[in-house]
Amino acid sequence: MFVDSHCHLSFPELTENLDAIRDAMAAAQVDRALCICTTLEEFPEVHALARRYDNFWASAGVHPDNEGVQEPSVEQLVELAQREKVVAVGETGLDYYRLNGRSVADMEWQRERFRCHIRAARQVDKPLVIHTRSASDDTLAILREEGGDTAGGVFHCFTETQAVADAGLDLGFYISFSGILTFRNAEDLRQVARRVPLDRCLIETDSPYLAPVPYRGKTNNPSYVPYVARQIAELKGVSVEEVAEATSRNFERLFKVGTARG
Repeated sequence: MFVDSHCHLSFPELTENLDAIRDAMAAAQVDRALCICTTLEEFPEVHALARRYDNFWASAGVHPDNEGVQEPSVEQLVELAQREKVVAVGETGLDYYRLNGRSVADMEWQRERFRCHIRAARQVDKPLVIHTRSASDDTLAILREEGGDTAGGVFHCFTETQAVADAGLDLGFYISFSGILTFRNAEDLRQVARRVPLDRCLIETDSPYLAPVPYRGKTNNPSYVPYVARQIAELKGVSVEEVAEATSRNFERLFKVGTARG
């Protein structure tokens, strides 16, 4: 019924409880999940999860915030993205939130890493999983410069303005909402969610982070994604079943996956 389009099940706090998490997912009718890669070093674990479980898939990429890790090449990303059950390139994008004394100009390494992912995604014709924080202008500009619209993808864990959402939609991207949508101080984001068409929405946990109300502050996991769906249903005045059906259909369309469960 529900799909978690972005989670980090390879992170230790989730991996060590994976059997219980999968039981909780089944009880909550969360039947599929996309396991997101954040470093090349982590990829074997992420990929193993997707290969082990019929209802998990994987991405291949290096998170923009990760430093001191193996830098990806277009060729590496193309090779990984063509492996079994790898359905996306990323998580990639730009993050200027923590510059740590550097200027935006100093982040050219991050922009070049982003370009590398876009070029790989275009080569393999697989969607991008976009992370953008305090960097939306550059994120959109680079997507346009590199032809990111030809690959498509999703702006994950969306927290930006309506203008950024509209620009992403114009480029053909989906918008994914997380547990942040349920937070008391997220009214601006809820206004954005009201306006994003349901046929362009995805839902996610970004677990182990950002657990929705009533679990805020706890370790998040994919079984909590229905709380995001319920918030969207309330905002749009539709049933939660309609949100579940639409976001599941969007997931299948974007990532070109079937309805395998198990």
